[in-house]
Amino acid sequence: MIRRILAIAASLCLATTAIAQEPAPAPAPAPAAAPRPATVKVTLQTSEGPILLELESERAPKTTANFLRYVDQKRLDGTSFYRAVRTTPDPLPEGMKESGLVQGGVRFDPKRVLPSIPHEPTTQTGLSHVDGTISMARNAPGSANGDFFIVVGDTPSMDADPRLPGDNLGFAAFGHVAEGMDVIRKILLAPTSPTEGEGVMKGQMLSPVVKIITARRTQ
Repeated sequence: MIRRILAIAASLCLATTAIAQEPAPAPAPAPAAAPRPATVKVTLQTSEGPILLELESERAPKTTANFLRYVDQKRLDGTSFYRAVRTTPDPLPEGMKESGLVQGGVRFDPKRVLPSIPHEPTTQTGLSHVDGTISMARNAPGSANGDFFIVVGDTPSMDADPRLPGDNLGFAAFGHVAEGMDVIRKILLAPTSPTEGEGVMKGQMLSPVVKIITARRTQ
C-alpha cells in the first residue's frame, strides 16, 4: 500500500514538472493601428518665410482638391495674406497667448477665381479648428473659392454645430500648418490699416500685405 502511494506521488511530481516545463503561450498580437488618413503637402513661399501645409486629401477631399487646383495652376503665385484678425487684447496681458486668424488668397480677383465648391462641414470631415488649421473663407455655404484662412489658437466656434440656429455649418477645415507657425504669428502681428476694409473687416487689412510668392506641392 505504501509503495503504491509513493508511486502515485512520484507520478504526480513528474506530471507537475512536465507542466511547469511547457512554454507559456505566446501573447496575442496587438491590433494593428488604423492607417493614417492620406494627406498632401504644399509649401507657401511668402515674403516673411516658408509655410508648410499638410492638407487632408482623404478626410476633406473636395476642399483639398479645390486648393490644389489653385496650386497646380499657379493661381496663388503673386497673391498675398491680406487680413489679420486678432482676438486677444493689445497689449497682450502677461501669460496670455495670441489668437486670431490670418487670411489670404486670390481676393476675388476675376482673373484667378475658379468656380465655387460644395461645402464640407467639420461634422462631415471630423476635423476641427485647432491651432494652425487652414480653412476656407466663405459667405454662404458653397460659396468658397480661392480665399482661405489659418487660425492661431483653438477656435471651436468655427466648427459646424447643428444645435445652433441659422447658418450653423461653420467653415470647411481641410488641413494644418506642419511648419511655419512662427511665420503665421508674425503675419498676425503685422501692421494693419485703420481705414481699409468694409464693415467688420475695417481695421483688419494688412498694410503692407504679405506676399505669397509661390505655392507648390511638396514631396
